[in-house]
Amino acid sequence: MKKKPLITIAITCFNAEKTIERALLSAINQDWTNFEIIVVDDASTDSSKEILKKYESKYININVIYQFKNKGCAYSRNQLIANANGDFIAFFDDDDFSSSKRIRLQYEHLINYEKVQATKFVACFASGFRIYPNSYKKNILAVGAFGQPPIGFQMVNYLLFNERMKGIDYGAGVPTCSLLARTIVLKNAGGFDSKIRRQEDIDFAIRLAKNGCHFIGIKEQVIKQYVSFTNDKSALIEYKSSLLVIEKNKDYLVSKRLYNYMKLWVKIKFFHLSKNDFVAFFVLLAIFFSYPIRTVKHFSRSSFNRFLHEQFINSTPKRLMIKRNCVKFLNYLINIFNHE
Repeated sequence: MKKKPLITIAITCFNAEKTIERALLSAINQDWTNFEIIVVDDASTDSSKEILKKYESKYININVIYQFKNKGCAYSRNQLIANANGDFIAFFDDDDFSSSKRIRLQYEHLINYEKVQATKFVACFASGFRIYPNSYKKNILAVGAFGQPPIGFQMVNYLLFNERMKGIDYGAGVPTCSLLARTIVLKNAGGFDSKIRRQEDIDFAIRLAKNGCHFIGIKEQVIKQYVSFTNDKSALIEYKSSLLVIEKNKDYLVSKRLYNYMKLWVKIKFFHLSKNDFVAFFVLLAIFFSYPIRTVKHFSRSSFNRFLHEQFINSTPKRLMIKRNCVKFLNYLINIFNHE
C-alpha cells in the first residue's frame, strides 16, 4: 500500500491563550495519519507559550518556533513554509476549529482535481462557518466548491477590482486559514509579504493567480472561524494594507484604467468602517461621476449584503433572532415572486 504523503499543519499564534488549545486539539485529532504540526508563536505576551510548551513536550510531531519580536502574521507564515517538511501545507488559525476530516477531504479533492485538469498548480480551500461574539453564524462557502473554479487572471481581476465572470464561483475568497496546497506551490509564489499586516492573504493569492493557479474548494463545512475584534484589524490598518496591495499591482491596474478607481473605493470602505459615512458619501459621489457604470455595479453587488452583515454582527442576541426571521421572510417572498 502506498504511504500517505506527509502534510504539515501550519499554525500562527499570537496572544491566543483562550483559543490555541482548541486549535491544537483540532489539529491533533485529524483522521489523516501522516502529519506534523508546526506552530510559530509571534512573541506572545500572555500564557500562550506555556500552553504550547506543554503540547510540544507531550507530542513528538509538534514543533514550536518562538519569536522574540512580534513581526506579524505574514512573517510567521513564511517561517511555517520554510520549516515545513510536508509535501503539502494546511494552514490553521489559532482561534479556529477544524473538524477531524478536514485535511483528508481537502487532500482528496485536490488530488482528484490535479488528475482531471493535468496540473499541480492548485490551491484548495475549505468551507465552514464564521461565528461572531454575539453568536451570529455566517456560512462561508469555499471558492469553486459549487461551480466553476476561477483560474489565473479570473481570480486576479476579482481580488483587485471585483470583476465577476458569469459561471465562475468565487465563493468566500481566499482566506489562508482554510488553505491546503502543495508546499512547492507556496514556495514558488514567493511567500507572504511581511510589510502587509491585514491583506497578506489577498496579496499572496494574487501572485498565485498571476502564475495561473487554479482555486478550488470543498463543499463540506469543516471549519469554525471564531471572529474577534483586535487592534490589528482596525480600519486604518485595513486601509493601509489595501493601498499597499493596490500599489504593488499599479501597472496592471493602470492598464485596466482602474488604478484611481480602486484607490477611491478603498477610501470609501475606510471612512465607512471608521463610522464617518458623511465623508464616505461624498467620496462615493466623486467615484460615481468618474466611473458611473462600474460604480453602480460594484456598489449594488456589495452594499446590501454588507448592510445586512453589519446589522447581524452588531445586534444583541434577541434582535439578531428578529432580523434573521425578517430576512427569511424576505427571501421567502422573493422566491414566490420568482416562481410566479
